[in-house]
Amino acid sequence: MTTIDLHSHILPASVVEAIDAEPDTFSAHIESERESRHVVHDQGFAYPLFDEFVEPEAKIQAMDRKNLDVSVLSPPPTLFYYWADGKTGSKIAQLVNDGIAEFVGTNPERFRSMGTVPMQDAEAAVSELDRVVEEHGFRAVEIGTSVEELQLADEKFRSFFERAQELDVLIFTHPYYVGAKQGLEDYYLTNLIGNPLDSTIMVANLALSGRLDEFPRLKLCIAHGGGFVPYQIGRLEHGFKVRPETRAETETPPFELVRRLIFDTIVFNPRALRYLIDLVGADHVVLGSDAPFDMGDEDPLGAVDAVPGLTGEEREKIVSQTTRALLNELAD
Repeated sequence: MTTIDLHSHILPASVVEAIDAEPDTFSAHIESERESRHVVHDQGFAYPLFDEFVEPEAKIQAMDRKNLDVSVLSPPPTLFYYWADGKTGSKIAQLVNDGIAEFVGTNPERFRSMGTVPMQDAEAAVSELDRVVEEHGFRAVEIGTSVEELQLADEKFRSFFERAQELDVLIFTHPYYVGAKQGLEDYYLTNLIGNPLDSTIMVANLALSGRLDEFPRLKLCIAHGGGFVPYQIGRLEHGFKVRPETRAETETPPFELVRRLIFDTIVFNPRALRYLIDLVGADHVVLGSDAPFDMGDEDPLGAVDAVPGLTGEEREKIVSQTTRALLNELAD
């Protein structure tokens, strides 16, 4: 059985070189301190350039350590650049995607590609989606849970979702933010609470706006176990029954829509993961590590194996079969 990590990040060397050469374009620069390097963004956040980010062999070594056979490689959300103008966003997305394709090409047996698209310009996003599918054979793209001030349920993004459904491409949604949020400034809460909250807001808007009704065959995966959605689905369901506002755009109950979505395993608690599996089914849960960030799961397979009462069939779906189906790779 092939073990597949759907949530794994890289920062291709070509992108690092471009940031170093054009810091004004990227609003970021590379800092070197002793033997380590960091990407430092003008907005105030920074992260180390782990070897696993930029070197294929280092990524494989990390995968071997975690007993992972295949990783689906995506950029960190810091490379979305939704705040930039459309032309700059398109240029950066193309650079990132070409870098991912080159990285994956070093070992196509162990790596798969997940690209990025310039969502601030829906027409350009569709164009880049078409390009990476046609030129590089990508079967997945990663997008933010929102695009600056706009929710993904906004009319602006309808054409993108329509094209993704037509192409049968997996969309992986990842929280995206620039700067701190009110009430979450301290204790790293922007990530600890802000990230799952962003996913929750996105799912609720997509469901209640009728957008998920409109695209029933859309492959949509939610990072970090779906944020708070699976664990507060009862509240959404109750609100749908008693509040007319929730039924203004859809007649489909939230739980029915949520069960169409895919969720990764990054919840850091075996009982929470057991609940998620019971709620949506093992065929809607996929293995994820969020490597190489410190908020990632260093033992994703161990996290799955710790789930109470896990069956062999459930395990196979979570660590392999579901992701292979999403990427249209069911045949060996």
